[in-house]
Parts: sequence; structure tokens; C-alpha cells
Amino acid sequence: MNSEMVFTVIVSFLCLDFTVERILEWLNMKAMAPVLPSCLQGIYDEKEYVRFVGYKRETGRLEWLESVAGFIVMLGFLCAGGFGWLNGWIVSWTDSVVWQTLLFMGILSVASGILSMPFDWYATFRIEEKYGFNKTTWRTYVSDCLKGMFLSALLGGLLLAAVVWFYEWAGPLFWLYAWGLVTVVSVFMSMFYSQLIVPLFNSQKPLAEGSLRNKIQDFADKVGFRLDNIYVMDGSKRSTKANAYFTGLGPKKRIVLYDTLIDELTEEEIVAVLAHEVGHYKRRHTVQFMLASVLQTGFMLWLFSLLVNEEVLSQALGGDRIYFQLGLIAFALLYTPVSMVIGVVMNVWSRKNEFEADAFAAQNHDGQALVSGLKKISVKALSNLTPHPAYEAVYYSHPSLLKRIRQIEKNR
Repeated sequence: MNSEMVFTVIVSFLCLDFTVERILEWLNMKAMAPVLPSCLQGIYDEKEYVRFVGYKRETGRLEWLESVAGFIVMLGFLCAGGFGWLNGWIVSWTDSVVWQTLLFMGILSVASGILSMPFDWYATFRIEEKYGFNKTTWRTYVSDCLKGMFLSALLGGLLLAAVVWFYEWAGPLFWLYAWGLVTVVSVFMSMFYSQLIVPLFNSQKPLAEGSLRNKIQDFADKVGFRLDNIYVMDGSKRSTKANAYFTGLGPKKRIVLYDTLIDELTEEEIVAVLAHEVGHYKRRHTVQFMLASVLQTGFMLWLFSLLVNEEVLSQALGGDRIYFQLGLIAFALLYTPVSMVIGVVMNVWSRKNEFEADAFAAQNHDGQALVSGLKKISVKALSNLTPHPAYEAVYYSHPSLLKRIRQIEKNR
């Protein structure tokens, strides 16, 4: 296969991915009924359903515009030889493969961020504001952007630099060292993310002594779940949407409740939602998903190691010889179909695990409280409760609410 054929395949994959995504989004929008479906009566009322339809249509249009803009820029840059031009300019400045790659990827990341920023701003300060979700101030928004860019540059840059160094030092086996490093970093972040990264954006305080903490602790003791760390995060700083999550491993595990969740749900509903999260831990879903992620990363790095030194990849993007950074971009574009297939399989598995965690909560605490809590969370966020089956199959890591309710009712 020559460079022209590789370029054609890359462009074809790019167009195919864009087309499939737009078709799925169109199907999902068409699946929304203009009036409240009978299956949603008792969950949404007429007024809230009208808000949901309006919200989804506005966010859908914005996402469509952003995807079209990104596709046009990407396709134009690719066809105009932009990657080759950028690479040639960077190579003229330094002979270091590490610095070439860091500069190349850094410039592309900044450009991508600039392109997406107007859409993100409009979503936050126009659509989210219009529907009563946004609580983010301009100061917080700018601070989040700067902190996010700094963390991405620091952590992503160091990790990428290490991978390139392994590439130069270890030759064909560089992927093994890179895999080991990425695995260590992933495990470390899963254990300490809430302690190290979250405080840069939100405050977290231990849940105060009282009725709610006692009920959570009683449930944890009942199911043999050691829990010493229960925190409340100021999610209302940015949004009215409610949430809770479980993070960490072993003694570093903790449960984090958004303050909005505490405001919106009853204590029994909160305990039921946390019982679902504990169910993931008791069924070992957290560890299983981490292992699956590690295996996926290893497979991707191994495949990349087989192709990165193929000269046609670099030539397809305008290089005159093998360049790590051009091979990386070409591989990422060629890997898109594989990534989509893996994503669909992982989402099927994830939805199965969500049903199992719901069953655990229903059997060990209160299924009805879980149902009422999920209803409140979904309606408060104007979630789509009847997505198109194809869209749900590809993108949803959680089953739609109606499916979850029916399954919980069976397990009660």
C-alpha cells in the first residue's frame, strides 16, 4: 500500500465516522415525540417534557454545528497538507524527536481548544443558562479553562514525552514500557484523583455527622463495605444537576456526593443511589473495567508499535520520511473504526453492570427509593428517557431510565 492509498483510507474513515455519528444523532432526535409519551407519564409532566424537548433540540443543534465545523476544519487541514506543513516547520526548529512531538501535539491541542471554545461558551452561558442549569461565573469558567489547559499540558506532556523517549531508547519494544507507565499512572490517578485533582476545581468536605451519615454507615456495615470517607462536593458552584460518584481503590476509596444531590433527594433516596455505587464495588465492576482498560491500552500501543515506523503513514500526511508525530496522527485516524467497535462492546458490558448494581441496591436496600431517586435526577437534568435504540447501543454507558425502572421492579 502506498502513501496515496493510505491517505484515501484515512479520509474515508474520517468521512465514515462523521456520517455514522450524524445519522445516529438524527435518528435520536427523530425518536423524540413532540408530546409527552404515555410511558413517561408519572415521570415527566407536560411542562417539564416541553422543557426537555426544547433543551435537547437546542443542544443537538449546537453539537451538530460543532461537529460540522470540526469535520470541515479537519478535512480541509488534511487535504491541504497542513500536517506535513506543520511538521516541516517544527522539524526546522529542533532535531529532538521528543520536542518535535511535544510541539506538534501541543499546537494541534491548542488549535482544537480554540475551535471548540465558542461552542462550549455558548452551551454554558446561553443554553444551560436558559434552562436554569448554569451556575458558573465568568471567573470560574476562565479559571477552569486555564487549570484544565495547565493540567493537560503538564500531565499529558510528561506522559507523551516519556512514551517518545521509550520509542527512541527501546526500539520495537517501546510499547511495553509505555504500557507499563500508562498503567501505573492510570492506577495512581484512579486512587488519588479525588484527593489531588478535584480540589483544584471544587471543594470537598466530609459529610457532617447526622441522620444521613448514620444511614449511609448503617448500610455500609450491613453489606460489609468498609467506608471511612464520605465527602460532599460543591457541585452547585457550576450546575444545578445532581450527581454522586465512587472513586479510589482499597483504603483510598471514597464516596462523593454533590451538594445538589443532598438538596434534591430524600435521605432514603440518597442511600439507595449510594447502594447502587457500592453494588459496582461489591460486584467488582470497578476492578474489571480497570483491567479491561489496561488491556485495551496495551492492544492499542502494540498495534501502534507495528505501524509507527511504516514510512507510508508519515508520507500520507505530507512527511518526507518517518516521523513519530505524523505516524501518531495517522494511526489515531486509522484506529477510529476499531475504537468505535471497542466502545460499543464496552458500553454493552457497562449497561449490564448498571443493571447488576441496580439489582444489588434493590435487594440490599430499597428498590422503590432507588427508582424515585433516579427519576428525580433524570428529570432535573432533562435526560432523554426514550433514546433511539441504535443511539443508545453506541453511546449509552447506562441503560435508559425506563429500562432501569422495569428491571428494578423485577428484582424487588
